[in-house]
Amino acid sequence: MNDLNIQIEELISQNANDFEISKVFKNYFKNYVASIDTTLETTGGKDFFIKHTKHTDKFLILLYKYILRKNFGSYQPMSSSVPISLVALGSYGRQQLCIYSDIDIMILYEDIKGYNLKEIMEEFITLAWDCGLKLGSRVHELKEVALSVAEDITIKSSILESRLIFGSKYLWYGYENVLHLIRKTNQKEFVLDKLEEHKQRLLKYPLKMEPNIKDGYGGIRESNMMYWMANILYGTSDTKSLIGSEFTEEEYRKYRQSLEYIFQVRNALHNIARKKQDQVTFDILPDLSTKLGFKNTPRHTKDRQCMAKLLTCLHIIHSFTATMVKKFTRKVIFKKENITLLKEHRYKKNLYIVDNTLYTSFNAKPKSLNNLVKELIDLPSSVKRFDRSYIYYASKAKRPTTQSKELKKNIKSMLFKKSLYPIIKLIYNAGLFQAILPNTKKIIDQPQFDGYHQHPVDVHSIKTLKFAEHIKDPYIQEIFNSLTKQQQSITKLVALFHDAGKGRPTDHHIVGEKIFKDMGVSLNFDEEHTKIGARLVRYHNMMSYIATHEDIYSEKTILNFTGLVKSELALRMLYVVTYCDISAVGTNIYNASMASLLKQLYTQSLPAFENEALLNESARRVAKQNTIKNLKRYKELPNLVKKKIMYISSNQMFLILKAEDILDIAIKAKDVENYIYKIMNERHLTIRIIRKAPLNLGYLLGKLEFLNIASMNIYKLYDDKKAFYISFTEKVDDEDLPFIEEVIKSSFDMSKTTRLMAPIIKKENIKVNCNHTAYLAAMSIVAKDQKGLFAYIAKIFDDFNIEIESAKLNTIRGYAKDLFLIEKNGNFCTKQNEIIDLMSIENKAD
Repeated sequence: MNDLNIQIEELISQNANDFEISKVFKNYFKNYVASIDTTLETTGGKDFFIKHTKHTDKFLILLYKYILRKNFGSYQPMSSSVPISLVALGSYGRQQLCIYSDIDIMILYEDIKGYNLKEIMEEFITLAWDCGLKLGSRVHELKEVALSVAEDITIKSSILESRLIFGSKYLWYGYENVLHLIRKTNQKEFVLDKLEEHKQRLLKYPLKMEPNIKDGYGGIRESNMMYWMANILYGTSDTKSLIGSEFTEEEYRKYRQSLEYIFQVRNALHNIARKKQDQVTFDILPDLSTKLGFKNTPRHTKDRQCMAKLLTCLHIIHSFTATMVKKFTRKVIFKKENITLLKEHRYKKNLYIVDNTLYTSFNAKPKSLNNLVKELIDLPSSVKRFDRSYIYYASKAKRPTTQSKELKKNIKSMLFKKSLYPIIKLIYNAGLFQAILPNTKKIIDQPQFDGYHQHPVDVHSIKTLKFAEHIKDPYIQEIFNSLTKQQQSITKLVALFHDAGKGRPTDHHIVGEKIFKDMGVSLNFDEEHTKIGARLVRYHNMMSYIATHEDIYSEKTILNFTGLVKSELALRMLYVVTYCDISAVGTNIYNASMASLLKQLYTQSLPAFENEALLNESARRVAKQNTIKNLKRYKELPNLVKKKIMYISSNQMFLILKAEDILDIAIKAKDVENYIYKIMNERHLTIRIIRKAPLNLGYLLGKLEFLNIASMNIYKLYDDKKAFYISFTEKVDDEDLPFIEEVIKSSFDMSKTTRLMAPIIKKENIKVNCNHTAYLAAMSIVAKDQKGLFAYIAKIFDDFNIEIESAKLNTIRGYAKDLFLIEKNGNFCTKQNEIIDLMSIENKAD
């Protein structure tokens, strides 16, 4: 920096113009940023922040001094005599300035006659921007500061972290007096506004597998929040000063160590991305873990180690700051009338239940873990939430080195409580998960890099339990209600422990089965419940896999599936667990399409436990035909129509649809001379077409390639008529419906074509089975998810005059896994090699 100062002085003495001097400043700052890599190798999180902050201070001071020199020339007064102060705000004020963070400053001034202050301030800001500084500047006259703060709480929280960089000390002292008044003014309103703002921020950025370390759960904003509350309510500029009065030295040490790691992560993120980057994405994680010094081990990759430590630190920061913010603010937001309310809702000594939430004192003496568990067992089922005061109290429970028989007995009773989710969430938030449920130690802060799960294993497991107690699908709720209380409890425990085997080198399904068995033995579960629970953990994702990947109307598929499940009771319990598991992944993962597939698999599997013969396709068709014959509407039809319905070509139609639906389609088809269609757009878009005229399916799907197809069924009826049921994964805007309607109409023009990009499909990922059933062949395709994939395949089938009976389309982790059932009409099996060549990437490369 001294070299820069000398260089600028020489340029000034040579009467250099503004452009030349600005260029020198800009090149210096550019070279400084380029050298940061080297600095980070020897300087950690907070240390680097301080170093970078001080360097930025010096650079800004040099810019400001140059502007003063330029404006005053040889008559420049002392810098402290000019009524301007440069004040650092926000992270810059806290000395936590990251590489590519905005440099927030306030130019504080007092409008004194005799100084051309406006021009000085404007030139300073312009020069800073020209040098490449991301300056977030606000300009305030001293007398305006209090008014500006009153209008915007964001300004107030930023100003609380003010730090003098350079300028008039007299002005700064006046500003400090204003700050003192600001801290004391409207404290309650400020606290309530910040609490609500913070709540909304955490709802927007919850803990996920690609966490936001600045604004999200456990991020830097949570630390800031605690600082703001301490500053406003205790008048301290260093939360460390509250050790001994509000928290222990050990609590603060763990928090600061975790925050230091977050600082290191943030510095590395900015450095890798070469821009402001606060989200740890899967793409950036490999470079991040290397930069932070992690190395692969036989058991864990460096990426897994890096993310696991990050998740642990985020939990520690969130737990500590959330507790302390609640503790700091309780005196300000507490209403006197609440004393009476608490007395009225006293549950036990030091325990209060208000609005289904359990409260206690932050100073409540901790109990032994056994007594805490007993306390939780005795709680009324109305308790759905635990206040931070109780979470803090629970976290201090005295933990034994080994679990006694009495403690195990009480843990079992706790696990069989009707309302289990709030208690599990409590022991998780209190850091007691491993102490109470030792078999979960490997899933704590265990990341998932499969591209499917959005949450770490522990969070996902608890969310799965939550859905078991808050089932939104009426059909599944009815099945859950049909279980006994004991069976319901085992189902919920399977939901909670279904991924307990993760975090180990062995298949987590097999390990999870053993863990559940061991837990059942340790806690003295009923032997039959332990056996069925362990089996469900072993096959917990089998139902979703078969529903989305296999032909669920195949006798072989159903017999294989039910052979694993073993009993109708296990099937019902697995259906509930599957729903909970999928729902816990994320919003809209369990959608109408998924619900339909699972329900169909469930209903197709039930007969296997009554009579395996009912799974035979011919027998099922005959049974469905007999049901149709007994329907009143059928009996009223002309004999010729009745005969046509009984001879409908599509066997799948009788296997998939209800008798009433089959009859409905058949009757509608009776009067179709050309085509009819229906568009439904409620939970998701569905197109239903009954046609006699040829349908240009490749064109139809090609024009709608911007939508993801969930499933398609094609039923051959009678008199050369067909029914097409095409379902998409989402609904469309109402203004798009006329376009879709026009596409359907145009699809009956066989001369129409649409340009389709040839998707990438590898030959080895196309499998054909011409002996799938007596009537149908099967083709399965695995390929990267690509727009127009199905439309392209449909076009090839059209060209070969191949009849698709049904299509099951599923996309997961960026890959499409599609299953087509195709009529054996002579065109497919005899020409399968030619068709595969046309579809595969090898042929396209030629």
